[in-house]
Amino acid sequence: MEPTPVITIGLNVNHPHFDYSMEELQQLVVANHMTSVATLTQKLDHPDAGTYFGKGKLTELTDLVNGTGATTIVANDELSPSQIRNIETATSATVIDRTGLILEIFANRARTKEAKLQVQLAKLRYQLPRLRTSASQRLDQQAAGGGLANRGAGETQLELNRRTIEHQITHVRHELKDLQRAYTTQSKRRKENQVKTVALVGYTNAGKSTIMNQLVSRFGTNEEKQVFVKNMLFATLDTSVRNLELPGNKQVLASDTVGFVSDLPHQLVEAFKATLAEAADADLLIQVVDYSDPNQELMMETTTNTLKAIGVPDLPMITVFNKADRTGSRFPERTGANLIMSAQDPASIDELVAMISEQLFADYVQKTYLIPFTAGDLVADLNQNFDVQATAYEASGTKLTVALPATVAIRYQQYEI
Repeated sequence: MEPTPVITIGLNVNHPHFDYSMEELQQLVVANHMTSVATLTQKLDHPDAGTYFGKGKLTELTDLVNGTGATTIVANDELSPSQIRNIETATSATVIDRTGLILEIFANRARTKEAKLQVQLAKLRYQLPRLRTSASQRLDQQAAGGGLANRGAGETQLELNRRTIEHQITHVRHELKDLQRAYTTQSKRRKENQVKTVALVGYTNAGKSTIMNQLVSRFGTNEEKQVFVKNMLFATLDTSVRNLELPGNKQVLASDTVGFVSDLPHQLVEAFKATLAEAADADLLIQVVDYSDPNQELMMETTTNTLKAIGVPDLPMITVFNKADRTGSRFPERTGANLIMSAQDPASIDELVAMISEQLFADYVQKTYLIPFTAGDLVADLNQNFDVQATAYEASGTKLTVALPATVAIRYQQYEI
């Protein structure tokens, strides 16, 4: 199926990153199986309350619609219901604002029950203030008679629609709470089992999924599946969690979270809280940045602001500047908690894994135990779950040198030598 032709429009109200936001809009359009056949922008101090653009620019937009044959207009801002209605009336084209566009992308990409519910909730919240009487309702009212009776019928229908959506919002919230309770139980079990967790976060299309797949192919357990990768904004929405076994028998759960984008609709910020539960509960965050993009600082700022908005605590973080192979820079290059790398480079992945191990397992201590032969199950437990660095057999038992968490070492304190 051919992409839908659209006209993209934007209003520059002294926006410091306006040009980039318009570029991003083009990428969002492509991600929604559309293609921009024309772009129209205007610089104003503030949007026109009724029509977004000024009168002259609106006429120009109408001519552009007629000239291109495009039947859809995509705006780079969230528009009011009246702005959408007035632009549609003037141009005879369908108008989708930035929020509506992102919601469409999310609705088409959601796969898990949780992601679908989150998108449904965001869409319902977006629709609620935009309810209006449809043409068919107006025709029904006209058929029923005139005057105030019609207006009352219209208001009754709108109120009915509003109550229906409010009821749906309540229902979806309850379903999400049930899923959240299940996640909380699962998370508590992980903590009890001393399982370390790491979450990849960052701007959409920065290479998180590619890094995740490299980690899985090298360190995945039980033939862990690769995650979906595509050079497109919001290629993946659902949080993917994979088991990794790092060198030294170190078990890690890694999650590849949904990417961020500038001016994320506020309806989705709330939904992201559940989507990014893995990030909020992680022991370590890995922020992935596209090192080849000139707007990388804006992307990092967007990531920081979005994490704050969804309530992710101030967690330890490694910042990965990915795609260095496109810049001519040396890689891998490490400075503190920053790493310049390429996800396609094995040495870069090795350096990242070393940094992850240093951060996640800083609480590990090295202990030497002499365990009686009658307690062979303890020897098996240590070999299976921790980094046994040396083994020797003595007359009174098995001598092990082990790296393990300090909190776990207490369990074996009676065998320490």
